Amino acid sequence: MRFADSPRALRQLPLIAALAALACSGAASAQTLGGAGGPAGDAAKVEKCDAPKGTLAVVEPQDAVLQALLKIGLQSPAGMIRLIIQQSNCFQIVERGAAFQNLMQERSLAAGGQLQGGQNIGQGQMVAADFVVTPSVVFSNPNAGGIGGGLAGFGGALGLVGVLAGGLKFKEAQTSMTMADTRSGIQVAAAEGSAQKTDFNIGAALFGAGGGAALGGYANTAEGKIVSASFLDNWNKIVIAIRNNPSLVQAKAGPASQANAAASVKAGAGSAGDVFVPKIAGVKAYRSAAEGAVVATLGRTDEVIYAGEEQDGYMKVETSAGTGWVKAIMMRKQ
Repeated sequence: MRFADSPRALRQLPLIAALAALACSGAASAQTLGGAGGPAGDAAKVEKCDAPKGTLAVVEPQDAVLQALLKIGLQSPAGMIRLIIQQSNCFQIVERGAAFQNLMQERSLAAGGQLQGGQNIGQGQMVAADFVVTPSVVFSNPNAGGIGGGLAGFGGALGLVGVLAGGLKFKEAQTSMTMADTRSGIQVAAAEGSAQKTDFNIGAALFGAGGGAALGGYANTAEGKIVSASFLDNWNKIVIAIRNNPSLVQAKAGPASQANAAASVKAGAGSAGDVFVPKIAGVKAYRSAAEGAVVATLGRTDEVIYAGEEQDGYMKVETSAGTGWVKAIMMRKQ
């Protein structure tokens, strides 16, 4: 007599049915972010900033991460992360990914005289990235217990556990992001994110109905939805940590990147009392950082004393003709 026809098997059918129903219910439950089991509405929320705090570039993940994603049919998450960041309005995104080669190609054509006149493409026009974000992702073991492990113990009678669980290659994604100041190299933020289950449409959350097309596999596959939701959880934590941080400049006038450039740690900046000389002849020392009257015009060998103050890209110095402000980029420490 087969086990399936035995009295013992018949007695266990109600339990088997209940476990199967529980598995189906878990597969259809709301997206869980950060392990908190929040409702799907919370998962769809992108934390916002009132205004951009500067420019930001997203670094491609390490090769090991990209290879792991390719094994589950997903490409680099950098594009999807850029879309999330843009929706948050916390930073202006600068292109440093695959399209950067196309940007450089246009400049190469312009330098070679191949473009029409008046196209205004040349050197000194690209905006610097004030910050860089480096993402990473790991996946939890799909056989680490839970209802799937319990059902599998019943053998062939419940061999459709994979179908009940949605056929997922993993049950949870955990991501991390670090954000660093490009000028000083100082890490200004770091956070981890996690997500489980797959019924959350991140494409629709970010772009409305039909928005998933912009995200490809990250919006229309079960695995992609988990990874993208984890990165959303991850970025939301970054935003909460930095949006009211006074050390990150939020410009009220002019591009935020210029304000960050002025406030960031300066390359070559010294201490008060250090001696500086101009990099070229003809550098002007102005009465104020807003320029105005010229105090002195410096030659290549004219030494000045750094007064220890910087403002809007200018440094305060003592010259032979009096106190003035010179462009910091035009000076080097002696």
